[in-house]
Amino acid sequence: MSVSIGVESPLTDEMRELIADLNAALLALTPTEHCYHMSVEEMAGPATSVFVARDDGRAIGCGALRRHPAGIGEVKRMFTRPEAQGRGIGGLILAGIEALARREGLLRLVLETGHRHPAAWRVYERAGFVRCAAVLDYPETEYSVFYEKPLNPKLEENSP
Repeated sequence: MSVSIGVESPLTDEMRELIADLNAALLALTPTEHCYHMSVEEMAGPATSVFVARDDGRAIGCGALRRHPAGIGEVKRMFTRPEAQGRGIGGLILAGIEALARREGLLRLVLETGHRHPAAWRVYERAGFVRCAAVLDYPETEYSVFYEKPLNPKLEENSP
């Protein structure tokens, strides 16, 4: 396994295909109105950094850090191709997202995931995320599960 993780533009044909596969996987498990996708164009915005996992040059997974006010970073668009699952790729991507968030001084990471995604829950929980109430402007529904992880609790205690 020769996996590398790096920040890349999502505006390539290969990334569009990977994101289309991600969207199809999510829509197979969650009603459309409860899927909170970002398009590749939204992912290319200045508030978002897209991480791509490559195995011998082929994109096999992705995830993104989306920055919000008040020091909050949101984990978005986490996906590993089915044939690459079980190899720790999601954990590597998540570690890259967290490392960047820490370098930028973000106080907390949050995320919304689906109610039928136990493999994703394991990745987040192994990385120290804990379940919480709805985050950001997501509605509290039976189709969503929310997680958070403080990155610098001492700074967070002193923030307004």
